[in-house]
Amino acid sequence: MNAAALKQTICEQLETRYDEMVSLRRHFHQHPELSFQEKETAAFIASYYEALGIPIRTNVGGGGVLAYIEGGQPGPVIALRADFDALPIQDEKDVPYRSAVPGVMHACGHDGHTATLLVLARVLHENASRLKGKLVMIHQHAEEYSPGGAKPMIEDGCLDGVDAIFGTHLWATEPLGTVQYRTGPIMAAADRFTITINGKGGHGAQPHKTKDAVLIGSQIVSALQHIVSRRLDPTQPAVISTGSFLAENSFNVIADKAVLIGTARSFSEDVRTLIEKEIEHVVKGICLMHGAFYDYSYERGYPPVCNHPEETAFLAEIARRTDGVERVAESELQMGGEDFSYYLQHVKGTFFFTGARPENPQHAYPHHHPKFDIHEKAMLIAAKVMANAALSYQEQGEASAAAAEV
Repeated sequence: MNAAALKQTICEQLETRYDEMVSLRRHFHQHPELSFQEKETAAFIASYYEALGIPIRTNVGGGGVLAYIEGGQPGPVIALRADFDALPIQDEKDVPYRSAVPGVMHACGHDGHTATLLVLARVLHENASRLKGKLVMIHQHAEEYSPGGAKPMIEDGCLDGVDAIFGTHLWATEPLGTVQYRTGPIMAAADRFTITINGKGGHGAQPHKTKDAVLIGSQIVSALQHIVSRRLDPTQPAVISTGSFLAENSFNVIADKAVLIGTARSFSEDVRTLIEKEIEHVVKGICLMHGAFYDYSYERGYPPVCNHPEETAFLAEIARRTDGVERVAESELQMGGEDFSYYLQHVKGTFFFTGARPENPQHAYPHHHPKFDIHEKAMLIAAKVMANAALSYQEQGEASAAAAEV
């Protein structure tokens, strides 16, 4: 069987296992687990591979699972990655596979990522004797919460011997049949800041005797927006968002303390450093004006996801030739963060988006929304693109090695 016929066979076998893919995805959707708490999910993944006789490693980097598929012929080692943690969100969908765990749901598609990789691994394993090289299936825990699972999994050897890595995110904002790529930065650095304002509390009827932490915090929230609009180069994308504002909750009490928690997103290390400094300048100035004190911390989260040029161009061309893909386009910069960035700091590869917008427009909600859902056919397209990319990359690598020997 030649290479083209093998890829066609694998894609056809993926079609026959689509129902299994859906069943797995819905199982994970009904039984979500938060970052760093995914014990049952990891155990389910491991048992799936064990039942197929596929070699695995568990507890990688604390909670990840690796599966290995050895080809029958020599060739490069390719890694494919899926994440499997959920979010602290109450599932509000009216569907049979709604989350059974109060306050926790898969609101970002990680259940679909995992189901996609499991079924793809099964089909590749069934054709292992015809494959060239080796495939490493990386099932990663804790993508949603920094410091994330990618970094400790890398430190624990998940990329040892790997020549290239591919990963995809099911993207519910884009229609089914769409594949989006981008060379260089595609997703932003995701940082977190915490500001604690220490003022002087008192009676709501006597504000002149207080140092109102809520008023001070409100001024800070507003002033932080001036950093992006007036301190940064307008050609450099950046976002500063305050997501949490905590203070006393009585209507007639002026709070002596308020805590602001937020995120900063950027693509440049220089911009990242400038934002960190400018936030403190803003906080320091406003607190000084009011005679209040503050504590400030800035935690650097995931670095930007930066795709390698050759692998990205390669993936885009593979996607154009994959059944089910109707549109291949360059992605806009995405301000969301992803710890896939760490893998790309160690090996060549690319991260792309697979359109997964639900067919019914009334069911199309953004990522991290309580009614988030995906078009499940997107899993099949993602599996086909990753299969074609991995096998074609291995063929390309083997050809290059043979040419070098000659």
